[in-house]
Amino acid sequence: MNQALEGIRILDLTRMLPGPYATMILADLGAEVVKIEDTRAGDPTRWSARHRSGAGSTFAAVNRGKQSLAVDLKSPAGAEIFRRLAARCDVLMEGFRPGVMDRLGLGFEALAPLAPGLVFCSISGYGQDGPYRERAGHDVNYLALAGVLGLQTDRTGTPVISGIQIADLTGALFAVIAVLAALAARARTGRGQRIDVSMADASMALLPVAAARFFAGEPVPLGERLALSGQLACYNVYQTADGRHLSVGALEEKFWRSFCGVIGREGFVARQTDPEAQPEMIAAVGEIIRSRRLAEWVERFRSEDACVEPVLSLEEAFGAAQARCRGMVFELAQSGRGKMRQLALPFKLSATPAAPGAGAPALGEHTRATLAALGYSEEQIGELLRGGVVADYSA
Repeated sequence: MNQALEGIRILDLTRMLPGPYATMILADLGAEVVKIEDTRAGDPTRWSARHRSGAGSTFAAVNRGKQSLAVDLKSPAGAEIFRRLAARCDVLMEGFRPGVMDRLGLGFEALAPLAPGLVFCSISGYGQDGPYRERAGHDVNYLALAGVLGLQTDRTGTPVISGIQIADLTGALFAVIAVLAALAARARTGRGQRIDVSMADASMALLPVAAARFFAGEPVPLGERLALSGQLACYNVYQTADGRHLSVGALEEKFWRSFCGVIGREGFVARQTDPEAQPEMIAAVGEIIRSRRLAEWVERFRSEDACVEPVLSLEEAFGAAQARCRGMVFELAQSGRGKMRQLALPFKLSATPAAPGAGAPALGEHTRATLAALGYSEEQIGELLRGGVVADYSA
């Protein structure tokens, strides 16, 4: 199959969620990804919530299609293996704190003479420079410092933590964009470059609307005081008679008119954007929606162009006809562990489609093959294994 990134080799030194998610996307697009792991436990997500197959569910979800090389980068022999491998690769992605790769003697400046075309991508919490560069952090911290968490508040003004890792995943997506841009530039210049991705910066980049208002000198309301966070009757979530919820996104007048017609409140149409009318309309619409079960409302709005949809559970969303039609959920065989359901990439390429390869690898599963491809003999590989420089737990 012809894929967009066929022939591109990537060294992946990342762990947990941001980097692995980024390199999984690149692997799905056809890149050959070699995941570098330590020789003892590997990526911590290997030991995350277990699937019935025995595999770490999070690890399997974001490491499909990759090879695993378990190597001790702190040993001279391990560092030499890494340098030889880097010289053959197009992209390196790492997620250590700033300075770690340099201290290992494996930073961008050290590798550039060996691989002038290498795209060296670093994903960190706060970037490679600035007063916070060496601070530890997690998703909630990046969102807090970016100003995002301060906008996500409840009625009391208390920040509300999202149910998904916004900063981690956004940082991953911007890393993918940057890598693709650097590869496009290299096609013209023949030279690689350094990429510096900050998850805090990536989070701040999600604020174009709020930032535009702030930069224009306008007040920026917080949390539920934001117009699109529950202050408008036409853009809200309402509870149904069976305790479920219905989402209403009827921002445009034509959609609001359709919605009001179904619920029998045509008089609300002209008051759609009247700020004084919102509390009354929200209460009235809420009472109406609570009069019927979710399934009844879904049926009543089925043929209406009103931007009204049910709030689904994960089980319902993954099994919905739209998700099935789009192929968003598929089964992938794991290495010796049966099949697991996975999420597909959310875009379709007509000529070079994304195609997930094998399931996530066992720790060190490709250690021997990788070393052999680098020119190491069977005897040398055996010595490296016995010496703890590399490991293979796939047997």
